[in-house]
Amino acid sequence: MPDTADLRSNGRVLILGAGPTGLGAGFRLRELGHTNFTIFDRHPYVGGLSHSFTDPRGFTWDIGGHVMFSHYAYYDRCFEALMGSEFTLNNRESWVRMFDTWVPYPFQNNVRYLPKQAAFECIAGLVKAQHGRGRVASPGAAANFGEFIDAVFGEGIAKHFMRPYNFKVWAYPPERMNKQWIGERVAVIDVERALRNLILGTDDFGWGPNNQFKFPLRGGTGEFYRRFGVSLGLNEDGAERPGSHIRLNKRAARVDVDDRTVIFADGTTERYDVLLSTMPLDVLCRDVLSGAVPSHVREQAARLLHSGGYMVGIGLRSRTPGAGTPSTKSWMYFPEDNCPFYRVTYLSNYSPFMTPDKDNYYSLLCEVSESDAKPTPGNMGRSPEAVVEDCIRGLENTGLMEPGERANIVSRWHYYADYSYPTPSVERDEALSVVIPWLESRGIFSRGRFGMWKYEVANTDHTLMQGVELANRLVLGEPETTIGMVYRVTDDGRNAADHERPAVAGSGEKRVREVKPAENSRPGDIPAGDIGEDEVGISVGRQAGTPEH
Repeated sequence: MPDTADLRSNGRVLILGAGPTGLGAGFRLRELGHTNFTIFDRHPYVGGLSHSFTDPRGFTWDIGGHVMFSHYAYYDRCFEALMGSEFTLNNRESWVRMFDTWVPYPFQNNVRYLPKQAAFECIAGLVKAQHGRGRVASPGAAANFGEFIDAVFGEGIAKHFMRPYNFKVWAYPPERMNKQWIGERVAVIDVERALRNLILGTDDFGWGPNNQFKFPLRGGTGEFYRRFGVSLGLNEDGAERPGSHIRLNKRAARVDVDDRTVIFADGTTERYDVLLSTMPLDVLCRDVLSGAVPSHVREQAARLLHSGGYMVGIGLRSRTPGAGTPSTKSWMYFPEDNCPFYRVTYLSNYSPFMTPDKDNYYSLLCEVSESDAKPTPGNMGRSPEAVVEDCIRGLENTGLMEPGERANIVSRWHYYADYSYPTPSVERDEALSVVIPWLESRGIFSRGRFGMWKYEVANTDHTLMQGVELANRLVLGEPETTIGMVYRVTDDGRNAADHERPAVAGSGEKRVREVKPAENSRPGDIPAGDIGEDEVGISVGRQAGTPEH
């Protein structure tokens, strides 16, 4: 690999993938004065999994329930520079749907909404677990994520929420996942607070520094990344301008690691000094790399697990003309098997321009995961429309669509992502410790959601900053911090990588406030606080010695 001075002067950088990582790298390289780079993407658009689509009926859909909050001042500056004042600021309001009611988040603090037997099981299991008398003695003794759940939350919460919900999200049993991705700190739940809420009938709503999130006023999440594309040489309509740093509809078919050459599907070739790849790491090593690639590198990459998923958008006429979205909720979690989705987002609450008319339409985005361990109808010989139909039935089963409301459906949209979640499996870190250092020894830097394969730093701000920090490393010699990897040489002489939980990972410390429900309120109808929580439904207090995120 060229040294930093050579790269700054004339090193050729190729970037595969115009998602947040590739765009962030290109944006920062140009900012640093290094212009000898090109970003290639197989799609006719930029943004990758952060792209947004507008369907023929005028509904805008994201690929999943993205929210835009940041751990980085640089990311914030990019947003301000590219979006200006064209965004909304939304309170986060999150709920769990189970036992035919809405349970406020965080779940473990609001079990009073459950039937009495289930509430007792949750509290009793939590007390036992937090006193070391559960199925697993302590989080430190847990060998995997499944045992971590048992050790922290106890049998009741594990049975009713954590295990079924996490299987629906990840599409793998939690025993196949490591516990390191959530951090090595001891997680302690405030049992006294949970018990008090159950007995006294009070509610807790967790909230943190991401209790509010920004969202582009028009165009969905993808509008932010579309503007990165414009800054790097695309027209407003996405077409390439002369001299553009972005080339669309260019799929990398082969990377020759010996000649440092990328061969594209259209037969063209490009040489590089440095290659940033954001494609899935297992695909890169299995299908794309050619030349002298050691068998153990390919074998380790093949051990990585991932899930795919269907995004299903349902656009509806408002139940009452002029009333808009019938709820103030942001998104909802669904651990039960009466619906195929694990999460549903009221996208129409994020911006008044996500539907054709904010007063007369609203939209629901459903997310359904799949893997070999959790197949969906779509990969069992049925069409994606079958998944859409299953989601509509699930919306009816969970009360999000009222009886007879099918007649109000005006748009059905679906998108299949063959790679949606990089699974933090028990074997992941060992595999990465072999593959990532070897690639870098050949001038190939694998970064991004599936390039680095670290879900814990795979939010859109994390992935954009992986590209930015790599540019800083290549041009300025600065160390990367977000990826949380420290390289070393092992006893057998191979490069390896140690993984640490980055200080910027996660959503931050959860502060708590109490809200007294109105006297005539029903369970689930109480005013929601501002919510901040992890994807997996974990909410734990910050421990002594744990850095604030």
